[in-house]
Formats: sequence, structure tokens, C-alpha cells
Amino acid sequence: MDSESLRIFCTVASELSITHAANRLGRAPSNVTTRIQQLEADLGADLFVRIGKRLSLSAAGEDFLGYAKRMMALEDEARHVVSGGVNGGTLRIGSMESTAASRLPSVLAGYHAGFPETRLELTTGPSRPLLEKVRAGQLDCAFIALPQSFENASALDDLGLTSLTLWCEDLRLLLPAHESSCDQVADIQTRSLAAFPQGCTYRSIAEHLLGMAGSTSWKVQEMASYHAITACVAAGASVALLPESVLKLTSTPSDCKTLPAGHADTLLVWREGYNVPAFQHLMQQLDGVRP
Repeated sequence: MDSESLRIFCTVASELSITHAANRLGRAPSNVTTRIQQLEADLGADLFVRIGKRLSLSAAGEDFLGYAKRMMALEDEARHVVSGGVNGGTLRIGSMESTAASRLPSVLAGYHAGFPETRLELTTGPSRPLLEKVRAGQLDCAFIALPQSFENASALDDLGLTSLTLWCEDLRLLLPAHESSCDQVADIQTRSLAAFPQGCTYRSIAEHLLGMAGSTSWKVQEMASYHAITACVAAGASVALLPESVLKLTSTPSDCKTLPAGHADTLLVWREGYNVPAFQHLMQQLDGVRP
């Protein structure tokens, strides 16, 4: 097993096609096939299920993919550290959708301008899964809102994580036009919440605020973006909870009312002791936004 075999495996796993993977890698399909077979022989397990010309990851392949990506990332990190940052390396950043939209564009633009040799990889998602990916080494750091199951940021210590508070977001409940007479949460008649999947801290805050626990009348419409969430509210189908910074970026109809919904801090979390040059450069970019 070597880094090139891992790279070939990850590419085939992404494409699920020997031909497409070979094109991406600039190799002959027969060479890619041989390298995969050698890797499977080395591991003693089939990494792919082959049905005719169709490929899919086997159970062993699914398990190995995470390890392969982490080994490749660790090699890249080692080269980056040993070179003192001359090798630009890769920084794998996780972020809530809201932070990626409203806070990160200027930060990442400044980073790229100062360190164009570093490859930035941005993954978005709910806070809880992002937190787990940082803990597992699948991400180097992430911008999250602390899940409500955490009493405070010090609870991250038990996970081997360190945090830095960056922004305090004003949260707003966005209501459809027919709820414009509502002056408090108790007045809301709509019984549908448009939100991201489970693991989203803002969704948990909204469910608590609306008293949804144990209720059979409330439903959640899971969405993949704030554009879809605001569209759902505009259509009169749901209410939603959003940071005010995101509301300013969306084309929300003027007849959609908002109610105050408290505040939530946005934190940057990373593994304790993680201090490679690429991450140090990100911290420098964030100096201007620290409280």
C-alpha cells in the first residue's frame, strides 16, 4: 500500500468507473485496474462490487475509504509541516451554511490572496456532523454553533477539541405573510418548520422555542439550503429560524415578518495540538473578527 494506490482508490471510489477514473488520473484503464487489484490483494478484501461494467463500493470499501482519505491528508500535512509551510498544503474547513454564506467569503478571499499555494477545501453541513468530522480527523477545523447538548465550550475539552468564539449571531424567526399579525411565538398558527437535517443547532433552537418536543401537530420539512428554506416560508408553508446575517443576503418578501429568537455564538473548533502553518495562516486572517 502506498500513497499513489490510495489516490487511485479514492478516485475510482469517487467516479465508480475505471474509465472515468483513468481519465482523471491520466493513466491507462488497465493500469488503474491492476493497481486496484494489487491493493485488494494487499488488504485481503474486495473493495468494489463488480456487476458487469458497473462498480459500487463494497462494505469493506466503504470502511477503507475514510481511512484512505485520512492517510492521504496526513501525508499532505506531514509534507506541509516539514517544509515549514513552503509546501502550501491543504486546509480542510467545515462550516455551517449560514457562516459560509455570510461570514467566510471575505475571510477565505483574504486567505487565498495571501497564501495562494495552499489548497482550501470547504465542506458545509449541520454543526453536529461537522464537529464529529473534526474529532475524527476528516476535517481540520470547522465553524459551528455549539449543539444544545453542550452546556458550554469547555465541554469540547473531553472530545480533545479547542475552540475560539468568533461571531454572535442574532437569530430571527421568519414567518409567512399570513402570520404577519403575530407579535409573539405563542401567536403562530403554522405548524411546519423548514430547517436543515438533524444535527443543526439552529434547528434545535427553533424546536425548543416553538415547543415542538412531544408535539404531534408540528412537522419538519428538511431542506438543503437557506434559499429553499426561505422559499418554503414565502410560499406560506412553514416558519423558519435564520441568523439575521443570512436574512440580509436573501431576497425574502417584504410581507414576511420576523420575530426575535435569541442569539447563538459561532465558534471555530479544531483538534487540540493541531497547529500546522496552513491553520496558523487562517488564524491570522481571523484576527480582525475576534471579539
